[in-house]
Amino acid sequence: MEESNEMQNELANTTANNVETADTTPEPATEPLAETPAESNQAESLTEAPAPAESHTQTEEPTPEPEKTEEIAEEPIVDYTGMSREELTEALKELLTTDDITKIKNRVAAIKEHFNEADKEAKKAAFDKFIEEGGNKDEYEAGDDAIAEAYRKIYNVYRERRQKHINEVEAAKQHNLELKKQILEELRTLIDNENESLKQSYDKFNTIQERWKTIGEVPRAELNGLWQNYHFLIEQFFNKVKMNKELMLLDQKKNLESKTLLCEKAEELIVEPSIAKAAKEIQSLREQWREIGPVPVEQNDEIWTRFRTAASKVDERRREYYEQRQEEFEKNLLAKQALIDKANELTAEAPTTTKKWNETSNELDELLKIWKSIGPVAREKNEEIWNAFKGQIDRFYGAKKQYFDTIKDEQSENYNKKIDLCLQAEAIAKRDDWKKATEELLKLQNEWKQIGPVNRKVSEKIWQRFRGACDEFFNRKAAYFTELRSSEQDNLAKKEAILTELKAHTFGDNKDENLNALKDFQRRWMEVGFVPISEKQRLQKDFRDTINGIFEQLRISANEAEINNFRDSLQNSKGGRQTISDKREHLIDQIQKLRADISLWENNLGFLANSKQADLLKEEFDKKMRNARQEIALLEAKIKIIDEESKAEEKATNDNKQEGTGM
Repeated sequence: MEESNEMQNELANTTANNVETADTTPEPATEPLAETPAESNQAESLTEAPAPAESHTQTEEPTPEPEKTEEIAEEPIVDYTGMSREELTEALKELLTTDDITKIKNRVAAIKEHFNEADKEAKKAAFDKFIEEGGNKDEYEAGDDAIAEAYRKIYNVYRERRQKHINEVEAAKQHNLELKKQILEELRTLIDNENESLKQSYDKFNTIQERWKTIGEVPRAELNGLWQNYHFLIEQFFNKVKMNKELMLLDQKKNLESKTLLCEKAEELIVEPSIAKAAKEIQSLREQWREIGPVPVEQNDEIWTRFRTAASKVDERRREYYEQRQEEFEKNLLAKQALIDKANELTAEAPTTTKKWNETSNELDELLKIWKSIGPVAREKNEEIWNAFKGQIDRFYGAKKQYFDTIKDEQSENYNKKIDLCLQAEAIAKRDDWKKATEELLKLQNEWKQIGPVNRKVSEKIWQRFRGACDEFFNRKAAYFTELRSSEQDNLAKKEAILTELKAHTFGDNKDENLNALKDFQRRWMEVGFVPISEKQRLQKDFRDTINGIFEQLRISANEAEINNFRDSLQNSKGGRQTISDKREHLIDQIQKLRADISLWENNLGFLANSKQADLLKEEFDKKMRNARQEIALLEAKIKIIDEESKAEEKATNDNKQEGTGM
């Protein structure tokens, strides 16, 4: 007896701060706890362990049985309704880029369902086309097309990866089973060993318990029997060591602390934003609760009620989440029904023009985009509402196809018109009369725009032919003017030389010689061809300023020079009297127009008020009128010259006549 008390005191002193034990009897399950996902499909135990011995003096907590509840998928919900087979294949391919194959299961299943439906429709359409083209249905060989083959290859990759994952999980479970069986054997050996002290045995026992907790999942079929055997052996260990009440209370106190911590964690999950995360972690906390041993009997109900209440609130949030999803499904259903009504409205009457057909098509395409942006509806309503929407679109595009079939003749006529324009353009492309040819080609381009569309199969080809002829012409024209610009550089050098020579020329006192020299310079300047447009204004201004400066030096007014030039032009005129008469009439018209302008400006001046802005306008009008009066004086001088030349010519004619008659 003394030896037994000594061992118990030693054990109590050395393990008071680190004792952990397991419960031996189930805790009353007033509310079932959710099972973990990994154990949801495991079978019943293959063996039954003996019932634990009733050696403890206190009532201990029962281990709660797991509840089979729906597992919340952590992956997002995606609506694949309305996607084509190509889009579904691309979506599946994108999913397979994730590293965790377990997080795409539901989306892969949804893709598979929608692809099979779409593939079925595609195969039916292929069969219908085969029959329409005169094929024998008995000779038809159904098979996967390239899209279906690509999809199946990607899906097989998913299956292989998922099967590999399942195999790895099962192998890990089997490995864990072997580890736990090994621990059971160690427990049996520990129980049967009579040569170690109580402290040594209890240290090993604690180590075994910690190892047991760290081992992961095992096959479901082995779970119950394994668990019962473990607790049976723990009970046997307690029976062997006959641990005193003080140590048991210390162990229960530590269990109370552990379960209190689990309660706090469970209460934190009540406000966790992620429903999926909260549901998953509450499952983990329930599993941990099962692993912790009993607590003092007077606090058993309190701590259990606290944990159960927190877990119930997490479950309530989960139920509210599903109810909210159902409300979203209803809202999405109403939104999609509104799109169906809009599609019915758009397709109620068949369009009568190509533009209207295309506009309605665009509107239906927009409706389809909106449809895809709306979330899913309840599964039982999904197919029905999709078929209602898709049916409207399919009927519209069927009618559209019939309409466009009727305009093939018009496209054929347009094709012939464009062929004719191509022939004309190809003929123009060879010509060198650039201005007229350009006008005609631009006219053809405008006619091309006015012609309606042609069959899409030949549209690009005929356009390239017409465009090729246009490009050929404009390339030749560009090459010509490129060469012309080269000659403009030569002309620029010539005019620069004339300008330099003019500035360096020395004028004498003989007025006629000076005028003749200036005329010669101006004649030579005019005989030089075009210069680059960027230099034209500069050169012309420099030349005119130089000429005007020389006139000023020679005290010859610009009007006098112009009159002299005009007189020379009359003398050199080859048009005869009629041409001179026409010039005189033209000068009179110019004078009348200038006088009318002066009269108008004088009239406008009378309406201007006294202001700064009005003064500026008056000054401008005065300047215009001065210039106009000077121009009139010049024109009148030219008319006088014409009259003098006419009188001189008439006198010469009369003198010749008199000489001819001998008078």
